[in-house]
This record gives sequence, structure tokens and C-alpha cells, in this order.
Amino acid sequence: MLADEIPAAPHRSENSADSRLPHFPAKAKRVIFLFMKGGPSHMDTFDYKPRLQKDDNKPLPFEKPRVQFAPTGELLASPWKFKRYGESGIAVSELFPHVARCVDDLCIINSMHGTNPAHGGACLKLHTGSDAFVRPSMGSWVTYGLGTENENLPGFITICPTLAHGGTKNWGSAFLPAAHSGTPLGNASQSSEQARVKYIHNARLSRASQRLQLDFTQSLNSKFLDTTGPDAALEARIKSFELAFRMQTDMPAALELSKESRATHELYGTDDPVTADFARQCLMARRFAERGVRFVQVFSGGPIAGNPRASWDAHENVKDNHSLEAARIDQPVAALLIDLKRLGMLDDTLVLFTTEFGRTPFAQSDADKVGPGRDHNRYGFSVWLAGAGLKAGTAFGATDDVGWKAVENPVSWHDFHATVLHLFGIDHQKLTYYHNGIQRRLTNVHGEVVKGILA
Repeated sequence: MLADEIPAAPHRSENSADSRLPHFPAKAKRVIFLFMKGGPSHMDTFDYKPRLQKDDNKPLPFEKPRVQFAPTGELLASPWKFKRYGESGIAVSELFPHVARCVDDLCIINSMHGTNPAHGGACLKLHTGSDAFVRPSMGSWVTYGLGTENENLPGFITICPTLAHGGTKNWGSAFLPAAHSGTPLGNASQSSEQARVKYIHNARLSRASQRLQLDFTQSLNSKFLDTTGPDAALEARIKSFELAFRMQTDMPAALELSKESRATHELYGTDDPVTADFARQCLMARRFAERGVRFVQVFSGGPIAGNPRASWDAHENVKDNHSLEAARIDQPVAALLIDLKRLGMLDDTLVLFTTEFGRTPFAQSDADKVGPGRDHNRYGFSVWLAGAGLKAGTAFGATDDVGWKAVENPVSWHDFHATVLHLFGIDHQKLTYYHNGIQRRLTNVHGEVVKGILA
């Protein structure tokens, strides 16, 4: 329960190389980050490849990668049809009929590429900018730079996160002050109905009694701090106690989904057993965002209650796998975009829809037994963004004719992070923190803002 209690302000002093933030007018005020864990296949979702359809079961026009996670075969056409939608005419797979109708609000990057073919390293690279070292997560950097807009809620919340493949490091603050770490609600093994803050109600003590108790505790902590001098851990604990006390007023209200209208619940699909779990997460994300939470993270693709094998990681039977996962999220994701737009929030809310890597255009596993799947692919894949400061209805960059590698306007995770910070009015080279003799930053010594997707 650690979050920044300092309201968003143009000045920071916590060890930053440049304390004047934002550096230029911001387009975005907040992020809703939808993470599709496991690696959805770009050729089956947002990156239509006519040649792949034509060359189904033909030999690969390139050498297979040295690292493979199971035996692989020939080229594999997508089992789904694509159709062009909206004024933009962007092609979207029939896997996402609801999201497709929002395509004119999307900015799709079809030329992402990563550095790690394994889930753990790839997840860390996406979330922290490093696949080899423990580094602060993207949400921690954003809240460190800009603070929060609600002193009674954490600045960074992660809903039903997976504890695998990096786990807490994917929303941790590492060497940044602990107040900027993400606050998890539930985890991927639980239903989103259980995504709650524990002990938010105190049945034994009144609010006045709790305040007296906390004041006494804080006075002892403060006296100890006076004797020790600066102590980041103790200072974070003092802040966390105060935030925990204040959260008793705002957190229960934020999580009270029954206050939403029947039309809103129908829009998200909270009553449909297929979509209900992810629908609640998306609706919670919107409620947190409108209450001033700076960074909200939502997970899809981890083990869920009643389905411990749920994942986008389709090494076998990609057709059944992706059909199941897409059905769970398509309506809620589209509803989130529609709802934000209806409330006038999409103009200053940045929605991110990402995965750690894509999948191969060639088959994997024994098709005679379970149906062909696809292996991991770090060389080229798709993500999309929507909202604040972006060119809506845009498809940027491209992979080759079969979807193997990014070949046109390739975008790295450092470029992606630089662009996210830019939309918040932050120069990614100036948002730094002095650690172990180096001014650290989210983008390390790399990263260029992807100007081609900016409005």
C-alpha cells in the first residue's frame, strides 16, 4: 500500500537530474495499461498478411531461429478472416469484432521488436526497460515524475497481476522511492471479484480512535527518523501508513461497481460468464482513472480462477487458444474505449494494449494431435495505443510479408517508453534518478520518440 501522497506538481526534488516537470505541455494525464500476457499472435489479430494466407504450409523464406521452444514446421496461415473497418480502413481479425468497431480510435504499431524470446525477460523488458537487471517499472517512473492526482488512493494500481515471469518486479519501484511501487489488487489466480484491499474496514476501532493510534505510531517513527537521518524505507513506511488510513474513505467507493448503471454493465459484459472477469477489471480501471489514479495496469492471459491454464501462450492449437482468450477480452476492451470517449476522458487518457512479444508465422507442435500452434517471436509483433495525443486510425510500421520481422519503422521498447513519457510532457532523457553512481532512466541510454504516431 505504497503510493505517492504528493499531488501532481511541476516541481520534484527527489534526486532527479531535472526537477522541473513536465518539461513541455502534456497530452496525457493518466494511463490504463492493458497487458496481454503470453504473446498474442499479431498475424491473427492486427497484422494482416495476405502472403501468409497464400503460402500456407510452404517452406519458410528464411532460416529458422536458433532458439525454439518446441519442434516447428512450415508456414501457417491464420485461421481467421480479416476485414477492413472504419474510415481508416484498417484490417482487423474476426477475433476482435468489438474492438474492430473502435479502430478509428486506435494507433496500431505493427513493427514492435524486443530483445528476449523468453516470457520472463520479455515481460521485464516491456515493463521496466531491462531484461537483465532489476529496474523500476514504467508506472513507477510515471508516478515518480508526476505524482498522483488523488491523495486518498495510490498513484499506481495493478489489477489481478500475474505472479509469474517477473512477478512483482513488473510493477515494482526498484531503486526509486518505495512510494512509487504499484499497489496490487488481487492476483491472476483469483477472480476479479476478489480484487480488493485487505483490512480496508476496521470493525473494532472508530475512525477517530484509529487516527489517535496512527498519530502515536507516526510520532515514534518520526523521532526514530530524526536520530537515523534519511531512511528511504522508514520514510516510505510512514507514507504508507498515512495512505492506508486515507484509503478507507475512497477505496471502497472506487470498487463499488454496483453504483454503475445497468447500461454500463451491459456495455462491459459484467453479467456474461465469458467476459465478466475481465469486464470487472476494465470497469475498475476506468473508475480508478476518473478518481485521479495516475497509472492503472490490467492483466489478461494469466491463470484465472476456474481456468489455471488460461494464457495467450499458444504453442499448440492457436485456433482454440486465441478464440477463448479473445472472447474474454474483446467486448470489455471496446467498452472501455467507448466509455472513456463518452465521459470525455479519452482525450487525456492514454490506453496501452501490449504484449511481451508476438508469435511465429510458422507452425509449432503436432497438428495431428492438438492442432498447430505458434512459437515465440521477438523480431516483430503488434501493440496498439489509443487516446491522448495520438494519431487515431493509424497503422504504423510493418513486418515483412509473412510477419516474421519488423522491417518498416521498427520500434523498440525503449522507443515505446520514450513515446509514453513524451505524451506526459516528459523528456525521457531528463527523467532520471541517481543510483549507484549513475543517473538512471527508464530508457537507459537508448530510445527515440516515435513521432510518426503523434497527432
